[in-house]
Amino acid sequence: MVETIRAYGRSDIGLLGAGGISEEILVAMSQTQRHLFVPERSWSLAYSDTPVPIGHGQTISQPFVVALMTQLAKVRSDHTVLEIGTGSGYQAAILSRLVRKVCTIEIVRPLGETATKLLKEFGYDNVSVRIGDGYRGWQECGPFDAIIVTAALGHVPPPLIEQLKVGGRLVMPVGSAGAPQQLTIVKKTATGQTTSRNIGLVRFVPFTRSPN
Repeated sequence: MVETIRAYGRSDIGLLGAGGISEEILVAMSQTQRHLFVPERSWSLAYSDTPVPIGHGQTISQPFVVALMTQLAKVRSDHTVLEIGTGSGYQAAILSRLVRKVCTIEIVRPLGETATKLLKEFGYDNVSVRIGDGYRGWQECGPFDAIIVTAALGHVPPPLIEQLKVGGRLVMPVGSAGAPQQLTIVKKTATGQTTSRNIGLVRFVPFTRSPN
């Protein structure tokens, strides 16, 4: 799996440069047992470079996409990072090996509860999980050096930009759930000011909102 990610990362120099995915991210992925974060019936697919259903209409992302979004967020060891869409906890587990603190939000309660248990059981002690609507972010846990959103929405939620530090990056798929979305990087250049760049087409599950 890691060699596949490395090869993909180096195949598009225009996207990531000649270095591709960083060795730090590749090591973090090699040390994280992906099968623990997918249902047992799907273990045969756990290390394939493909998304895997995890129930409740959600998926665990393709490993290359996890690596790509982590790379584009430019996370560092002293960072506090927000993830919207915990799912099974796999992206949070990768981030926990790379940054100081991970705050992750999941709106589907059974997924959030299972991810909380898994992450605690396997020693990811710098990860905090909240069950709720990620659109509003997690102000008490921030401000954030980077934000990764793992579900598609037609716009970037303003509360997330507010909670992003100046100089920080937000990476998310922007677009409707019924069609390919644009993987987008938003950089906060000053208070109230951002720049954005589209990276390429992706397919993510829709961003789920609370009815209230």
